[in-house]
Amino acid sequence: MPLTPASAQALSGARPPAWRAWILAARPHTLGVTVAPVLAACALAWSERGRWMAGVALLTLLAAMLIQIGTNLLNDVGDFERGADGADRLGPQRATAMGWLRAEQVRRAGFGALGVAFLFGVLLATVGGWPIVWLGLVALLCGWAYTAGPWPIAYSAFGEVFVWVFFGLAAVLGTYFLQTGTLSGAAWMLGHMMGAFASAVMLVNNTRDAASDARAGKRTLAVRLGLQGSRRLYVGMLVLPFLLLPLVDVQGAWLALLALPLAALLMWRFVRQAPARGHNQLLARTAHLQLVFALLWSAGLWWAP
Repeated sequence: MPLTPASAQALSGARPPAWRAWILAARPHTLGVTVAPVLAACALAWSERGRWMAGVALLTLLAAMLIQIGTNLLNDVGDFERGADGADRLGPQRATAMGWLRAEQVRRAGFGALGVAFLFGVLLATVGGWPIVWLGLVALLCGWAYTAGPWPIAYSAFGEVFVWVFFGLAAVLGTYFLQTGTLSGAAWMLGHMMGAFASAVMLVNNTRDAASDARAGKRTLAVRLGLQGSRRLYVGMLVLPFLLLPLVDVQGAWLALLALPLAALLMWRFVRQAPARGHNQLLARTAHLQLVFALLWSAGLWWAP
């Protein structure tokens, strides 16, 4: 049953301050998925080229974070308008569905975030040229199409593919290209590592919501695979980055192997836990794993002799 703002407020109890409602809508706990590939790609550029441009890196990070925030805001209002955020929702409360923020103001904020990201992208295009222009335009279009449009990505089996491509390959390759003006085999490998982690975050989200998504008509990958298939895929996603590490001929990258115990713990929890509110913490921890991996990778590359 779809959740209307009136019924949501009745169930939610106290209304949070407006600033907290906006934070909940922006979902800052997921921003590690954006920070990790930019950080790791900058470290790789330093390792292979002996230099990096801090200003360009900062603009890249801000643009990427704004695209993610804009996508999150549009998803918040889009799921509400499509009736996907019902009373049986297991995930965190959504600001629009709870009636804390009006749908139109959340939509304007989402497009505003994408608009500012576009302006940052214009500045980055002066460094990277037309490849960055096209990458930025496609990323902005997909940020809108994730929940909006006639065929929303979030309502299909391609959500994890979208995340793999844009929060993995595109984020790493775009950042690396801006720093070096070229691409490398190690950058492609790193893109797949980051993409696998980011897709695992999405898979946890969709596995948690599979039952309610199916009732709302969302045919996500988790809905199509079923619980056991989703569990096997999650394990594969977390194992893949560690399997790719030996193929990367970059001194110091091995330090990222220290994240393996955390990955093993998360795989064990995901396989044993039934989809419930406990998956909210598991989702956050999976995003933290990607950031830990990127930090260890970066530390190994920065300080490698």
